[in-house]
Amino acid sequence: MGPNDVKLTVIEKIGYSLGDLAANLVFQTLMTYLAYFYTDIYKLEPNDATAIMFIVGTVAAFGFNPIVGAIADRTNSRWGKFRPWILWTAVPLGVISVLAFSTPEFSSYQGKVVYAVITYTLLLLLYAASNLPYSALSGVITGNMKERNSISSYRFVAVMFAQFFVQVFMLPIIIYAGDGDKSLGIEIVMTWLAIIGTILLLITFIATRERIIPSVEQKSSLSEDISDLVKNKPWIIMLILTTLTFISLAMKGGSYVYYFENYIDSSSLTYFIKPVLNFLSNVGINFFGNDPVSAGFGLFNAGGIIFMIFGISLSKPLADRYGKRNIFGTFLFIATIFVFVFNFFRPSDIALIFSSQILHGFFYGITIPLLWAMIADVADFSEWKNNRRATAIIFSAMMVGLKLGLTIGSSLVTKILDFYGYIAGDEIVQTNQAVIGTKLLVSIYPAIPFLLGVGLLFFYEINKSLENKIELDLSQRRKFNQNA
Repeated sequence: MGPNDVKLTVIEKIGYSLGDLAANLVFQTLMTYLAYFYTDIYKLEPNDATAIMFIVGTVAAFGFNPIVGAIADRTNSRWGKFRPWILWTAVPLGVISVLAFSTPEFSSYQGKVVYAVITYTLLLLLYAASNLPYSALSGVITGNMKERNSISSYRFVAVMFAQFFVQVFMLPIIIYAGDGDKSLGIEIVMTWLAIIGTILLLITFIATRERIIPSVEQKSSLSEDISDLVKNKPWIIMLILTTLTFISLAMKGGSYVYYFENYIDSSSLTYFIKPVLNFLSNVGINFFGNDPVSAGFGLFNAGGIIFMIFGISLSKPLADRYGKRNIFGTFLFIATIFVFVFNFFRPSDIALIFSSQILHGFFYGITIPLLWAMIADVADFSEWKNNRRATAIIFSAMMVGLKLGLTIGSSLVTKILDFYGYIAGDEIVQTNQAVIGTKLLVSIYPAIPFLLGVGLLFFYEINKSLENKIELDLSQRRKFNQNA
């Protein structure tokens, strides 16, 4: 039985998905709270926070990921190429996750800056060393396109659980754990997340297998791998598409906390969410607390994420029928509409704000598994064209794009806030201009990269018919090599 014929067990699919649950406890925290942590908890100047996120993030994107990808592709062990990296990085990633969100006292402001630079650099290095091989693993677990779509769906249900916790419960829990002290609260929460994440990564290592193994005859230099990449048009498109997607996600995700604290009318928000909080309190499951901003922020994100999960459930059947490219582009465009309309909402339009978030979450959810499944298709495309497989370095496109998008998007949050005159601090009353800036950061600015990504897909050549041809040709080729 070849790798294209293997039916994956539910246990292996769940085991694989837990790795992304672990990774996203880190990634979602970075995307949602890093800018806020640096400006309002760690008390860095917005310009310094911008510089750290941009410079370190850019180095990580273009330095760490290609190097890790090249090394992972050349790793040979009794556990495979990619699984050992999950094992080796599980504990170090947990430790540095705690340190990166700690707030030690320094005698000088420069000491705080240096600490932030060192810990953020190490966090992104270890994240790359863990998550890039993990992502590449999806390309060698199976060569079956439908099974690949299936594990992507399992994977991103797990991602949604991580996102749900971070964006819905984390802020109230931080406040509760620290008894109002956010710096203490975030250290306590990150310690528990690090422990849980380490355990989940170890389960992923144990539960998965690598089945697509390059033939013994395949030998390629790093220069040949890079040459294959620059000639691979779908890879270039996926690199740019991923970057644009995560610029948007980082911008709006990192801006919502500012939006709720500074733009939304707190009395209207209190009136809107009070029936929900009363109901949750009556049944004993009010985890949101009574602070209208943190509770509203949590419920807002909860609605979006719940409907994202519904969207994810539709992703596989739609992609199987119409192809990943067509479904991704169509629903990314629809999802963008519900980001753009935030520009027209008044601070008191709470029902419209929550409704748009729910609709955006549903339509964007359909696209979430497809981005990663498409990059696995690009690895197949490269093997199909060049008769060489370099899974990890191809997946480095995704990680470069992810890190670069996170870097640019997070940096733009603090830069745009500074441009509009935002002043960091819990008790600061912002100017009207700064308040408008928070609105633009969740509407117009993140809509632009999304729309550019939709346009880019018109040049992506791996449609449904080509997916089928590549799968058939590679299956026949692998069976021939296996029998030779």
